[in-house]
Amino acid sequence: MIVADDQWDLPHLHTHLQAAAELEAWTIPYYLAAASSIVDRSCDAIQLIQSVVHQEMLHLQLVANVANAYGFSPVLAPTVFDYRGSVIPHLDFALDPDNPTATFSPYSAAIGPLDQTRINTMCLIEYPEWDTGGRAPYQQDVQDYGSIGEFYDALDHGLDQLASHLVGGVNQVDLFAAFYRGAPTMTVRSSGREGLAQVKLLIDIIRDQGEAATDAGPVAGPFQNTADDSFPEDSHYEKFSRIRGGPLPATYPVKDPSDHTAADTARVNILVDDFARLTGALTAMFAGHAPADFETLMVSIGADLLNCWRTGVTPRFT
Repeated sequence: MIVADDQWDLPHLHTHLQAAAELEAWTIPYYLAAASSIVDRSCDAIQLIQSVVHQEMLHLQLVANVANAYGFSPVLAPTVFDYRGSVIPHLDFALDPDNPTATFSPYSAAIGPLDQTRINTMCLIEYPEWDTGGRAPYQQDVQDYGSIGEFYDALDHGLDQLASHLVGGVNQVDLFAAFYRGAPTMTVRSSGREGLAQVKLLIDIIRDQGEAATDAGPVAGPFQNTADDSFPEDSHYEKFSRIRGGPLPATYPVKDPSDHTAADTARVNILVDDFARLTGALTAMFAGHAPADFETLMVSIGADLLNCWRTGVTPRFT
């Protein structure tokens, strides 16, 4: 349906919220696989990437909480996790006036070890929109955003415009409060304009930690991880830039796929099966259910990734 340039409707907002969940979820396996490829498990690069992965999981939770407040539960289907070519879901970097691909090249959406290609891609995904906070143009197509910052600028405007549809307390998930003692809330409990203030806070957490962070200063105190982050004041882009600016750590050597054994194939299939169960558990959680094996699956996937890399096999999630 064609709508006015400035007027959002609820279906279009739901489309953007689904896209936000897909984008946040897509980054998690990509970043986690790169971190798992590093041989020295105590190096700073692992700590930096893992801290970002944990925040991407937080961001996925926050997006789902906002979506449910607007009457929509995100679904993480296997098709979301496509790691081919150079396509990052719902972003077209060439639309960014800075066109950062000229700086961060080569880059690829393919799962791989932490190398120059992967760290370039990670920086591209988190590349700041330096004038973030303005109102991005309304887009019929969620692919028509040049950066995560512009995407969240547009989404923020839609959320504000449709605040009358906001109902608090619906399918809210809170897994990370213990890691963010300074954050006033991680959920949307109120409705209408009062609930909108809570929605805005959740979006601000996402933006300040990474998705649209600017060069204006460190991550705000209330949004900093107070439990297990060695660089809590750094945005995602700054963390990845730290890695990119120094020698990359050694990673496990990778075999040619033609040399894979039956055991290698079995290891990859275990990861694929565990990841499918995890995405199903997340979808169920966002719809108000309480899957019992969520934490077990997260631990299993970490072990699955190491089993692949240590035997020279590039992981696959679907």
